[in-house]
Formats: sequence, structure tokens, C-alpha cells
Amino acid sequence: MSQYEAMIASCAAFAVELAECARHLLVEFEHAPLNVELKTDRSFVTAMDARIETELRIMISDRWPEHGIIGEEEKWHAPDAEWVWVLDPIDGTAAFIAGLPVYGTLIALAYRGVPVIGIIDIPKLDLRWTGIAGQSTMLNGSPCKVQAPTSLSAAILSTSNPDFYSEGERPALYTMRDATSWRIYGGAALSYGRLAEGRLHLSMDSGLQVYDFAPFRPIIEGAGGIITDWNGAPITLSSGPRILAAADTKQHQEALSLIANS
Repeated sequence: MSQYEAMIASCAAFAVELAECARHLLVEFEHAPLNVELKTDRSFVTAMDARIETELRIMISDRWPEHGIIGEEEKWHAPDAEWVWVLDPIDGTAAFIAGLPVYGTLIALAYRGVPVIGIIDIPKLDLRWTGIAGQSTMLNGSPCKVQAPTSLSAAILSTSNPDFYSEGERPALYTMRDATSWRIYGGAALSYGRLAEGRLHLSMDSGLQVYDFAPFRPIIEGAGGIITDWNGAPITLSSGPRILAAADTKQHQEALSLIANS
């Protein structure tokens, strides 16, 4: 085993420890006071967002002090480091506030800017997708795989929220709406996990930050799918705010062409 492979194995096991910590906090303190605040970008933050990120940062700093950390709620630490952890303590904070069970924690590790480990953890549904570059994606410990539809017109498309699209981006969403068979709204990160297990076919979003999507690359690719930005470039820590994931490479390219011409 090379030094890189040993590092990946060690960090993958540690990423699960981080996910377990976040899940424990979300479950144990589910009914604690939310202490909701509205941030300058009009997104929500709760006391639990801050608490989870602080706990995960402490764990990372204690174990890997030389690693960088990018998080949603606190100042970034060494984002240009060779190894960088990316944390979204509660993806779907609005759903968490509303009591809808699609919220969860996103954890990624990037090597030289490319996400190589990713976790989507949805505690209320007891679902955890784990992706490691070069390996099969696991859902609750079992391999999962994308399932391509017969055509783009037969595909189910997900997007987190149409409100996240700017006026100039909405034609792309409308074009994809018309090109697919059905749309699912509001799933956030859960939708990308469902794509990886073959229950959705395309996931498209805009208005995202790196901590919203960094885990998706190893998860989607490890399940046999493809994920890029809207220009077709692979996902890195410099990507955003627009992403497109698909179960099928040909349909992904077809969708990119429709978006570009919308």
C-alpha cells in the first residue's frame, strides 16, 4: 500500500467518525431550542449548525493539524493545503427548522483540490452514502450503483430549490424541466445520494457553495455516474455555483448542450 493509499484509508475511517459525531448531535438534541438566525445571504443558521461544525473542526485539528478546513459557519483554515476537509454541518437547514427529514451532514476530503472522500449522512432516514475515489460507493455498507433511464425524456430530474436560480439561469431549469419526464424539488443532498443508488437520474443545482457539493464527486463517480459544473468541467474545490450530475454520460452531455443553448 502506497503512502497515499494508506492516508486515504485512514482518512476514510476518520470521516465516518466525523459523520457519527454529527449524527449523534442531530439525533440527541433534535428538540433543543433552534435559536434561528438569518444570515446576510438570507439563508438560515441554527445553534446546531454552529455546534456541529465546531465539534468536527476540533476533531480534525486534533487528528490532522496540518490539514485545511473549509466550513459553512466558521472562517476557513488553510484552504490551499494539500489535504482539505470540507464541512456542511447541516445541509438543508431550512428543512431542519421545518422538521422535514431530508436534512443531514456533508463531509468531504480533498487532495490537491479534488474531492477524494465524500459522505452524505441523513440521520432521520438512517442513510449514509460514502464515496472514496477509485472505489465503489457504499450505502449503509453495501455497494450502490446509478441506473440510467432509456432516454433523457424518460429521466427524473431533481433540483434543490428553483428560488436558488438567478433570472438568467432560470431558462436552463425550464429547458431541463421540459426535456425530462418528472421533477423532484427540495431534496438537497439527499437527491444526489438517491441518484447514486439509482432512484433518480439527473440532479441539477445553482446557487451553491463548495461545502454544498464537495462530497458528491466521489459518491456519484463511485456509483458509476458523472458530475460536473454546467460547462462540463470536473468538480473541484474551485467549482460552483452550478452543478449537474447524471447516471449516464451521453445524457449528461445532452443535458449540458440543452443548458448551454437555453
